[in-house]
Amino acid sequence: METAETGATAKAAILVVAAMTLIGLLDTYVYVIAGRAGLGQFHMLRAIIAIPLVWAAVRLSGGRLTVKRPVRVAVRSMFFAISMLVYFGALAFLPVASVAAGLFTAPIFVLLISVAFLRERVGWRRVAAVGVGFAGILLVLRPGSSDIGLWVFAPIVGGLFYAIAGVITRRWCAEESTPTMLVGFFLAMIVLGGAGSVVLSLSDHAVPDGQAGFVLRGWGTLGWAVWVWIVVQAVGSSFCVGLVTKAYQSAETSAVAIFEYSLLITAAFWGLVLRGQAPDAYAISGMAMIVVAGAVLALRGDQPGPLRTPA
Repeated sequence: METAETGATAKAAILVVAAMTLIGLLDTYVYVIAGRAGLGQFHMLRAIIAIPLVWAAVRLSGGRLTVKRPVRVAVRSMFFAISMLVYFGALAFLPVASVAAGLFTAPIFVLLISVAFLRERVGWRRVAAVGVGFAGILLVLRPGSSDIGLWVFAPIVGGLFYAIAGVITRRWCAEESTPTMLVGFFLAMIVLGGAGSVVLSLSDHAVPDGQAGFVLRGWGTLGWAVWVWIVVQAVGSSFCVGLVTKAYQSAETSAVAIFEYSLLITAAFWGLVLRGQAPDAYAISGMAMIVVAGAVLALRGDQPGPLRTPA
């Protein structure tokens, strides 16, 4: 017989898996944007489109955008924005599933930060989960197995910054609303993206053509297809945040967090179907280890959550 708690968890799982499926699809097509736009330009334009959507959603629901601790929200937003800059920058060089796997090291870094700086005590199970998770990410990324150099470590760096932002969210921003923090994130993307675009546009450096120039390109000339995908990214990301937020409001946090790891599966699926990027046995094994580690950490400790959606 289904209990109310079981039903709520099932509905939350459907919402999260739907969001992760859409995110995996959207991120698979970042290569279209990366071929013409600059990284900062993309994030700035996406944020400019997304903020009115968030504001409209808040107004339609009868709410208001208010911030209680602006400085703390700003610091948190900057760390989240940096993590997303690294995440999307890596998408120009690595398969979506590999980049997502790197971002899912965030709970591992949260635990390490909590132990090293917050003096929290952890049991052997979570310590073992950290080891399993890092071994998994090494299997997925396999440093030295490709010719992209240090970019192979970018997803892990993104996971570190995401973890820092998650700790700040839990410690400093617990009383802030999701729309407020989401707008703060998008404002940080406008600042960082705009500043990066200006600096790169004014600097005298060679910019490779196509996807290889995504990170170094200041302000690219956008075709209609790129504009379409930037708008789709803005609308889709905002919609996914809403789905995941609703899921976290409906069921136990630890239970919901586990289903976010479905992004590894959906990203691999879309990468295979749309771009022929099939993960090998090493990558599949590594993803499984990351999921196991994340599940252990989710069930035995607090999560920064949601992992991929910046809220």
